[in-house]
Amino acid sequence: RGEKWPAQLNKLVWEKRLQRESDSSSNKDVNEAANVNATDAPKNQRRKSNPQPLVLSIGQVVPHEVTGMANYNKNLFVGVGGVEAINLSHFIGAVHGMEKLMGRGNNPLREILNYSSSKYLEPQLDLWYILTVMGPSSSQDSDADQNDGVEMKGLFIGRDVQAYDLACDLSLKVNFNLLDRSPKKMVVFLNEEYHSTWLGNKSIYRTRMAIDDGGELIVLAPWVETFGEDDCIDSLIRKVGYVGTPAIMKAMENDDELKSNLSAVAHLIHGSSEGRFSVTYCPGKLTKEEVESVGYKYSDLERMKQVYNIETLQDGWNIRTDEDGSEEEFY
Repeated sequence: RGEKWPAQLNKLVWEKRLQRESDSSSNKDVNEAANVNATDAPKNQRRKSNPQPLVLSIGQVVPHEVTGMANYNKNLFVGVGGVEAINLSHFIGAVHGMEKLMGRGNNPLREILNYSSSKYLEPQLDLWYILTVMGPSSSQDSDADQNDGVEMKGLFIGRDVQAYDLACDLSLKVNFNLLDRSPKKMVVFLNEEYHSTWLGNKSIYRTRMAIDDGGELIVLAPWVETFGEDDCIDSLIRKVGYVGTPAIMKAMENDDELKSNLSAVAHLIHGSSEGRFSVTYCPGKLTKEEVESVGYKYSDLERMKQVYNIETLQDGWNIRTDEDGSEEEFY
């Protein structure tokens, strides 16, 4: 249909949505004929008992940067709600603060969703949640290899928040790496999937709760070439920068374009260290001036790849020694 994919939506979901619309249009005549035939039937034959519609919401509970823990009624209000629901929920979660939210199933955004669910969904739907918690496999057999070393750790089925709370408790144990101390320096390598800071800033989301105050996050990003996934978002990121929540909220007060792009506001807040630690980007295709203009430090990719050799770094703690002494970093 030639419609541009909105960056806020999963690309596969967007393509399926367009395909459904196309299929619906092509079957319009068939549907109209079926409706005509249905209206010919006597009302007492057409209208049977009207039980609550059965809705099954199936998915995985994992840590999430917007709702603390993914899934449950987020799938219905945000997943089905469309771009506006996605943008507003991201904004609310960002303003509350990612470091106060990640890994917590109980938070202000989730309270909004829970209230809406109890008021609007549960009275009208036969609604069931089927929630899984996946984690590293404890088995060494061939089945574990076929499943990429991942296995189901828990299955929770219910109609209310109790099943979700239990799944969150297990996911916190299974899907979080808890460190005995906070790293002063963390190093992240972004593969070819990450060509923008819009995507690449997952490196910040997923490390910020661990990194020490005054620490440094180094992002090795060979394929990063832009900030936003589309021209509008890219322009807003370049104009405002990752400059911390107070400054970003102040900029939004006086900028109608920002007010109408809450997803961009949320992203800018998510990607800001709030001055607690520094972020050094080492991109393959952005200049030093571009990186520093949005509030990050810059370092040359090739030089940093020599210092932090991803071929020899191990996941977790590493000790690097040179003529200046030794340095510990978490990769």
